Amino acid sequence: MKIPNKDEIRKPTKTLAGVTPIAVMAKPKKCRHGTCLYCPSLNVPQSYTPKSPPVLRAERLRYDPYEQIKSRLKAFKLMNHPTDKIELIVMGGNFLEYPLNYQNNFIKRCYDALNNRNSKNLNEAKKINELAEHRCVALCIETRPDTINEKEIKKILDFGCTRVELGVQCLDDSIYKKINRGHGTKEVVEATRLLKNSGFKIGFHMMLGLPYSNPKKDFQMFKELFKNPDFKPDQLKIYPCQVIKGAELEKLYKKGKYKPYSKEQVESLVIKIMKIIPNYCRVMRIMREIPPDYLTAGILRIDLRKDIDEKLKLSKTKIKETRFREIGFELRDSLKKINRDLRLKITEYKASNGKEYFLEIVNKNNILFGLCRLRIFQNKDNKSEAFVRELHVYGPSLSLKEKSRKAFQHRGLGKQLMKKAEEITKENKLFELKVISGIGVRKYYEKLSYKLDKNKVYMIKRLF
Repeated sequence: MKIPNKDEIRKPTKTLAGVTPIAVMAKPKKCRHGTCLYCPSLNVPQSYTPKSPPVLRAERLRYDPYEQIKSRLKAFKLMNHPTDKIELIVMGGNFLEYPLNYQNNFIKRCYDALNNRNSKNLNEAKKINELAEHRCVALCIETRPDTINEKEIKKILDFGCTRVELGVQCLDDSIYKKINRGHGTKEVVEATRLLKNSGFKIGFHMMLGLPYSNPKKDFQMFKELFKNPDFKPDQLKIYPCQVIKGAELEKLYKKGKYKPYSKEQVESLVIKIMKIIPNYCRVMRIMREIPPDYLTAGILRIDLRKDIDEKLKLSKTKIKETRFREIGFELRDSLKKINRDLRLKITEYKASNGKEYFLEIVNKNNILFGLCRLRIFQNKDNKSEAFVRELHVYGPSLSLKEKSRKAFQHRGLGKQLMKKAEEITKENKLFELKVISGIGVRKYYEKLSYKLDKNKVYMIKRLF
C-alpha cells in the first residue's frame, strides 16, 4: 500500500459516517439448518469464498480475532484515519451457533486487541475499553432470525452488542421453503420485535432475484417491508442473487432452470426501491464482494451503488434514505457551500408493537447531520419502557478530543438529540430512559447524567 502524505487520508469514504469500521471473521463452520440453495460450501466461513478480502485476511491470521483487529488498526493508522471510535462487526456464518466458550473468548479477544492488553475475563476487558485508546462505540453481530430468543439476547447484551443484522433475504414462506432457508416470516417478525424491545438497532439483509421470485415480486416485497409494522428495519443490505461456484443454485443454472438478474434489471429495480425507502432507514450496501473466480453467473460490478447514486442525483429525485443524505458524503461529493442552519425534525411511526420516534438534525436541503432512535413500547409485564436505540452524529470521524470548525462531530448535536428524546419520554408520562450504549461510549453518557444499570447492560437516567 502506498503511504499517504502527512495530511492526506487514504480511502476517506471508510470513516465518512463518523466511526472507523473493523470487520472480524469467525472460523469456518457449517450452519446448523443446512445450506441455503444459493450459498457455497468452500471450506471457509459460510456464504463467503476463499478469495473474499475479509476471508483472505482472516485465513492469513488463522482466524484469530486479536490479530485481525490489530492488522486493521495498523492499516487505518497508515491511511491516516482516526482509530479511537471503532465500530466492530463480527462476520462469518452464524456467530451465535458457535460453542459458547468460543463466542465468549472471541469477543474478549476483540476487546483485548482494542485495549492493547490481555484481560482476565470479558467483564474486565469491557471495563478497560471504556477508557481505552481504541474504544468500541458499536458492536454488530450478524445472525439468523431463528437464532434470536430472550436467552440469546441476554448473552449478546453481555457482549456489548448494540446492533444485530438479520439474514432475512425475502418475506415469502414458499420461497423460504424452496431455497432451504430453514425459517419463515414468523421468525423474522418475532426476532425483530424482541431485538427492538431490547434496544438494538436492526439491519436486514435482503436478496433480489432469488429463485422463484421476479422484479415485480421483489419490489412488492420492499413496499411490504416498510408498510407492515412487523418489519420496518433501521438498516438494509441489498444483495442481488449471484450464482456462486459450489452452491446448489449452480446446478439449476446449468440446467437452465435459473437465471440471475442482469446489471440493467438490478439497477432499475434498486432505483425504484431507493425512492420508497423512508428517512429512518439506511442502506448500508448494495453488492457483495464475490471475486470473479468464484462467480458462475451474475453481476460482476462490485461498485454498482456508485452508478445508482449518480443516476439518482442526475435525476434530481428526492431520496429520503439516510446514507444518501449524510453530511459526510455531501462534503465529499458536493461543490456547493453547506448550509449550516440546522433544525430538529421528528418522524413518528409504529413498528413491532411499539412507537418509534426518529429524531434527525437536518438543514433546509434535508442533509443529515445527526440522528436518534427513540422507542416506546410495553414490555412483557405490560409496563411502558423508553429506549434510545441509536445516537449518531455524522460527518468525517474525529478523534475523541479533537474539535474542528469545519466538522460536525463534538459540536453538541448529540446532546441536543438526547435532550429532545428525554422531553418526548416525559411527554409520554415515563420518567426513566434507557440507552443501549457501546462500551466505549459509556463515559459520554455519564456526562449526561446516565448511570450503568445493576446488570451492567444499559445506561439509565431517571427523568424527575
